[in-house]
Amino acid sequence: MQNFSVLVASEQHIPYIKDILSAIEVASKVPGNSIVMRDPTYLATKMREGKAVIALCDDGSFAGFCYLESWQNDLFVANSGMIVKPEFRGQGLATRIKRLIVEESQKMFPNAKVFGITKSPAVIKMSKRLGFKEVPYDQITSDPKFWKGCDTCRHYPELLKNQGSTCQCSALLLEGSIPP
Repeated sequence: MQNFSVLVASEQHIPYIKDILSAIEVASKVPGNSIVMRDPTYLATKMREGKAVIALCDDGSFAGFCYLESWQNDLFVANSGMIVKPEFRGQGLATRIKRLIVEESQKMFPNAKVFGITKSPAVIKMSKRLGFKEVPYDQITSDPKFWKGCDTCRHYPELLKNQGSTCQCSALLLEGSIPP
């Protein structure tokens, strides 16, 4: 089994953005997935701000990633862009990444509700184990800028058609902290 370092990303991790985007692109082509592409500059900003978590293998190669963003005057904070390279799935790495990104979210935005949206059954299952609950979209941010971030998803027309009330993704909300 591979050993991983899971840490808050910083400026020194910016060279991994190409690997992160490559992993997201591969995942976005898998039928049923709904992960969206992000601009490299945006991810670099998240790293510089300490608003991202990266997982690295012992040899220093990229293994996984997630970032956070606050919405509606810091009332909500989303954990987004969760990606683990396929060869490292099933080893608990996504859970380690999710735990750390939630801890950082709650440190930076202690009064915010932490949420995410996903279509991935594995991410839904993991999130529920960590205390997230599926909720209707009206219980998470209504910030149009958040929903605009879905515009590269193949299901975005459905979101628009339903006036932002439903889509293919499940909304997951954490109130409180992740259990130990």
